Amino acid sequence: MDRLYEAYKKNNMVDPAVYDKFSVKRGLRNPDGSGVLAGVTNICNVHGYVLNEGEKYPDEGKLVFRGYNINDLVDNAVAENRFGYEEIAYLLLAGNLPDKEQLDDFGKLLDRNRELPDGFFEDMILKAPSKNIMNKMSRSVLALYSYDDRPDDTGVEHEVDTAVSIIAKMPVIMVDAYNVKQRYYNKGTMFMHPLIPGLSTAETILSLLRPDRSYTDEEAKLLDIMLMLHAEHGGGNNSTFTCRVLTSSGTDPYAAYSAAIGSLKGPRHGGANHKVLEMQRCVMENVKNWENEGEVADFLTKLLKKEAGDGSGLIYGMGHAVYTLSDPRAVILKKNAEKMAVGSEFEAEFRLLETIERISPELFHKVRGNGKDMCANVDMYSGFVYKMLGIPEDLYTPLFAVSRMAGWCAHRFEEAMTGKRIIRPAYKSLSKELEYIKLSDR
Repeated sequence: MDRLYEAYKKNNMVDPAVYDKFSVKRGLRNPDGSGVLAGVTNICNVHGYVLNEGEKYPDEGKLVFRGYNINDLVDNAVAENRFGYEEIAYLLLAGNLPDKEQLDDFGKLLDRNRELPDGFFEDMILKAPSKNIMNKMSRSVLALYSYDDRPDDTGVEHEVDTAVSIIAKMPVIMVDAYNVKQRYYNKGTMFMHPLIPGLSTAETILSLLRPDRSYTDEEAKLLDIMLMLHAEHGGGNNSTFTCRVLTSSGTDPYAAYSAAIGSLKGPRHGGANHKVLEMQRCVMENVKNWENEGEVADFLTKLLKKEAGDGSGLIYGMGHAVYTLSDPRAVILKKNAEKMAVGSEFEAEFRLLETIERISPELFHKVRGNGKDMCANVDMYSGFVYKMLGIPEDLYTPLFAVSRMAGWCAHRFEEAMTGKRIIRPAYKSLSKELEYIKLSDR
């Protein structure tokens, strides 16, 4: 094994200069940080800057689902005091906003599909507990293939039926996986509640998760906003692109959606919220007076100089690959989080996050010496919201996956209908031909 370990380190490193030599765009990113154009989509537009004659200019962030601004989608659901995730899921899948009858029917359709197949919980979740909920969710989605009479059918009806079924089952799989982990690894109590028909996705999650099944309407509506904001984010994000890559090969939907969950798990993608939470804890533990902006700034400066925290030199929760002046998801989440935090035990922490958001761009410029535009991303406030809702940290990224399944399904539909070619970018080979050496001569 030692030889293999050494070979791993020796033979898997490519000189970074070679990428520049052959004009390779690492991470499918252009030199200015924008993404390489790899496709077109009608599903979502993620706008954060303007390109003018080849130059990149910052702009206010916009997130648009099927032509509808996320601000309008969330604001109208809030104004009408109703749940909005189901409306967004329908919009993403169907391409148009549902009328009341269509929305009600879609809710009933999700209801009918929430139950896991007979024996699935016992065989796929209970008997094989996982330390990581995302891994268990990925495995469970893949395992649903075995319970499908026509798993390789990629016709329209089967694709739509499968998408609705998986979107409906994701919250149940997530909570079941969490409970089994609690019992098996944490020696805690496992609560297995029956489903209650007629609940929204957000209500279903809280009802299944909480031991006493109780929650307030305000809590459920705030979780619903979280689901709305995470439902979709364009075709270029890593997990959605993963789903489209697998779809382009012609594989079954279970394989494509399972792979997307695996991608989202990564700490550079959906798992980033854990790094934000770690950093925020670090700030709270090392800054005595959270209201003293100077003291907060001093510690953030230490983070940037790699003198504190995890040594990365990053202020997690700040900056985004696309958004420059603002992340619309963070703006919406901050506004709604403040409503719940003010007057509660969480208000001081909320104000600290506000301070971090406000002063970080200037500190970054001061320490790094560049004028890069930077805004808070959605993860700056997402972990805080989950904390207020009493959501276990184990479920932060899984909740992201529960929500994003609707977006992945929409992109699979589009790729299957219009892609028609397997996604296969080129790699420049640096290896030279060698003369074969007989085993006895090595």
